[in-house]
Amino acid sequence: YVNRGLINLVEKESELVGVLAHEIAHVNARHIANIIEKSKKVGVATLAAILAGAFLGGGGELTAAATSFSLATAASLNLKYSREHEEEADRLGMYYLVRAGYDGKAMLDFLKIMRRYEFYSNNIPSYFLTHPGTDERITYLDALLQTTYIHRGAESIIGNLKRIQTMLMFGEKNLDYSLRHFQNELQKNQNDVDALYGIAVIQEKLGRYSESIDNFRRALSLSPNDEDVTRDLGIVYFKLGKTSQAIDYLHKAVALNGNDTGALLYLGRSYEQLGDYATALNIYKKLESINIDEADVYYSIAMAYGKTQNPGSSHHNFGIYFKKKNKPDTALFHFKEALKYFTKYSEKYEEIEKEIKSIKR
Repeated sequence: YVNRGLINLVEKESELVGVLAHEIAHVNARHIANIIEKSKKVGVATLAAILAGAFLGGGGELTAAATSFSLATAASLNLKYSREHEEEADRLGMYYLVRAGYDGKAMLDFLKIMRRYEFYSNNIPSYFLTHPGTDERITYLDALLQTTYIHRGAESIIGNLKRIQTMLMFGEKNLDYSLRHFQNELQKNQNDVDALYGIAVIQEKLGRYSESIDNFRRALSLSPNDEDVTRDLGIVYFKLGKTSQAIDYLHKAVALNGNDTGALLYLGRSYEQLGDYATALNIYKKLESINIDEADVYYSIAMAYGKTQNPGSSHHNFGIYFKKKNKPDTALFHFKEALKYFTKYSEKYEEIEKEIKSIKR
């Protein structure tokens, strides 16, 4: 039920939680199972009516009318179940939402957003609609808020929804569209850190590095301890070959979040650029302890071990790298080479043997 479109559509965390509460209510009330069971009965009755219409004779119009009436009746019955289920899910969902500490009004607010995005015509018969009218749902939810859920809850408990929405835009293929989106957001609020961050990231992707850095810095002037902005500015400096500036920002990013894998990876690479492989290796070891799954990390670790005269660990990490890259023969070569540098039955030796056995299976 959670997808990019939904997350970008909501305006508050509580609205997203309201949608989830509504869907959980559908599951708990076994609505899908009930609809399937009732649809079977309606399907048999509909088929009987259509066959009866065919045997009535009297020309195509009479048969068509009987068939049309039967289909409309079946659809209306299914819609009736849907309306009943939707209302029950709304009422249960409202209860779940409020019990979780959120403002029940969020469910009403999201329905109003839905209404703004409705594209179907008012002339379409109700039985063709798969969900009850939004206006109807707004009416009874508003009544619930006036009578049962009077006290207002929180709009946000977990936080960071705007940042999540911002990062989702980074996956948009049309960079110009993303840039316009963030620029429009910035026009609404000149101090919107997320909009500035979004603009900076997209400008970097477009190769507009000078503008990108300016907007990263502007975002940091408004939010000095923003770990995402700090990390990504450091990465931009690294890509531009400005290693000293990169290290400054990446060190700060790691200080803000010691488990930020992106900051640790680029900090290690920055020290490699300076030829300080020992420091780079110590940073990469922190990545190992986090159990990061990215193959390129193990390549960097392998290179750093090689530069610090530790061939056994270098081969071991090259083996992991090639295994993750789905190159079993090359991985097997490096694992076997790694065994030569470790004492038999030692912990590291047995770890490498397990890797070899996993490839040979």
